[in-house]
Amino acid sequence: VQLQASGGGLVQAGGSLSLSCTASGRSFSPYAMGWFRQAPGKEREFVSAITWSGGSTIYADSVKGRFTISRDHAKNMVYLQMNSLKPEDTAVYYCAANPYSLTNYPKSYHYWGQGTQVTVSS
Repeated sequence: VQLQASGGGLVQAGGSLSLSCTASGRSFSPYAMGWFRQAPGKEREFVSAITWSGGSTIYADSVKGRFTISRDHAKNMVYLQMNSLKPEDTAVYYCAANPYSLTNYPKSYHYWGQGTQVTVSS
C-alpha cells in the first residue's frame, strides 16, 4: 500500500484546509486510517483516526471540535477537514493505515504517506 497525502498549504489563523489521502497498490480496507502531524523540533503526534467502516472516530484533544475525519471507500480516500486553524496546527501532516483497531498509537500503523505541509500564519 502506498499512501499519498495532499491538500496542505498556507492559511491564516481561523481559516480552513481539507487534506486528502489516497491509497494505491491495493485497497486499504479493512484498515483503520489515521492522521498524524509533526512540527519542527517536535515528535510526531496523533491527530485523528477512523475505523474501516467509518462508524467510529477519535481525535486528539487539541483538535477536537475543529477537525473532522472521514473516508470514502468507493474512492479509496480519507479526508481531514480542518477548521478554525491555529498557528500551533502548523506541521507536516501524515496519513497512515493500520490493520488493527482504532488507535492513536503510531507503531500500530504499518503504512505511512509522505506528508503534506500545513502552515497557519497568525
